[in-house]
Amino acid sequence: MSNRADVVDVLDLEPTGVDSYRGESLTDSHGVVFGGQLMAQIVTVAGLALPDKRVKSVHNVFARGGDPEQPLALRVVRQHAGRSFATVAVTVAQDERLCTSALVLMQSAEPDLIRHQAAMPTSKGPDSATPKYLARGWEVRIDDDVDLYDPEAVGPPELNVWSRFSNGPHDASTSQALLAYASDGFLIGTAMRPHAGVGQSMAHVSISTSVISQTVTFHDEFDAADWHLLAHESPHAGGGRSYGRAHVFTADWRLVASYDQQNMIRAFAADRRPAPGTVSKY
Repeated sequence: MSNRADVVDVLDLEPTGVDSYRGESLTDSHGVVFGGQLMAQIVTVAGLALPDKRVKSVHNVFARGGDPEQPLALRVVRQHAGRSFATVAVTVAQDERLCTSALVLMQSAEPDLIRHQAAMPTSKGPDSATPKYLARGWEVRIDDDVDLYDPEAVGPPELNVWSRFSNGPHDASTSQALLAYASDGFLIGTAMRPHAGVGQSMAHVSISTSVISQTVTFHDEFDAADWHLLAHESPHAGGGRSYGRAHVFTADWRLVASYDQQNMIRAFAADRRPAPGTVSKY
């Protein structure tokens, strides 16, 4: 199997039958398919199944990790389709082993009856944020030079991330898929921030972490090529789990999406602890 280099590339899915598709993966140093990629591909196949409607929300449960060297089998089950709303279920599997399952709510556009939104948090904007990386067509900058990988860099369980994708196309459906990809990467690190001696650099090395479930809700139209502020917070962590949520704002303060995660953050079981110098999938 040939791995894909950019995020947009993995949205190009090969039909294999009615409402079934074959997908490929980005390369990953941990040997597991990135959850954000699966979210992005789920948004894509839902839009292919019902092109007359737009994704409103995706609720995804991650059952097990996928192997980036093996193809993904994506299947859609149309549960309901009406004039205003529709529901599809999407599964992603490898060799009949379930990786993830999602319930996707679709909708048709309607005019406002009422409208309000949460206030955008204070930020000096992407030009004042610290560039963290530009890879796979995704550019990320973080407010206040926060380093999630430093176990001694203690702060509140909050994180402002500026995000944009530079390699289009940026139609509405692709923009939703790209934001779903970006939504997966920061809430575990946000939950770790208040705790000295714990940082994202320890994930899969001395701490076992994973996203368990994730919901993304889209509120308004946007272009993923533009800068967006992903404003994260983690209200609770304990019992080997954490909960986090985020709002997504355009640079001109429009709230366009929200998402939340339930995560696993725990010590390794004795039989899952990686050997020194190696990285675990867990």
